[in-house]
Amino acid sequence: MEWRKWYLDAIIVPLALVMMLCYHIYLYLMVRSHPFSTVLGINSRGRRLWISAMIKENHKTNILTVQTLRNIVMGATLMATTCVLLCAGLAAVISSTYSIKKPLNDAVYGAHGDIAIAVKYLTILTIFIFSFFCHSLSIRFLNQVAILVNIPNLDPNPSGDLFLTSEYVSELFEKGLLLNTVGNRLFYAGFSLMLWIFGPILVFLSVLVMVLALYHLDFVPCSSNKEKQSGLSSRL
Repeated sequence: MEWRKWYLDAIIVPLALVMMLCYHIYLYLMVRSHPFSTVLGINSRGRRLWISAMIKENHKTNILTVQTLRNIVMGATLMATTCVLLCAGLAAVISSTYSIKKPLNDAVYGAHGDIAIAVKYLTILTIFIFSFFCHSLSIRFLNQVAILVNIPNLDPNPSGDLFLTSEYVSELFEKGLLLNTVGNRLFYAGFSLMLWIFGPILVFLSVLVMVLALYHLDFVPCSSNKEKQSGLSSRL
């Protein structure tokens, strides 16, 4: 009976969320201080070079630019649609009176009363809503980039507007992809929290595995850091 008390949910689930938050704070600090040690930092530098090249060779690469941005927008749209569908399904479950709101009562560790079930579903729903919000803003910025990147002779601008430059377009592009990345990470966290329905222990194990996998994907091996840094630095 001890494993079915509420303190498991009050300790293990916040601990898992704090672990994920600390990892992303560490990732943010590494991107800011040592960008070439992370995949996000290297990709950011590469995207700025790509935007600059697409603007300079606009008359040759305008179709390639539009197709690339269209593919990114389609991916963000798919994620936003998936979040909306999950939110609708969770809202339907919360408002229903079926026994599905109490799955496997005898096997669930931690609290599984009416209030606990409501807190679980509302938390998951909130995560997916924020993920949808990030993807929607990402689509907005990427659509602006698709228009501005095809302006001929952006530097110098024919109208003499010093604010509309390739650097400004790069910043919009970075904001759009940053929001897309945040939306994806929230989506991953939402899937981990969905295991909370079956108990807090599964949430902690899922987040632990996710953090280890993301660390492997987000950071560049030390052996290739200097090579990539020297190559990108020379181009910048």
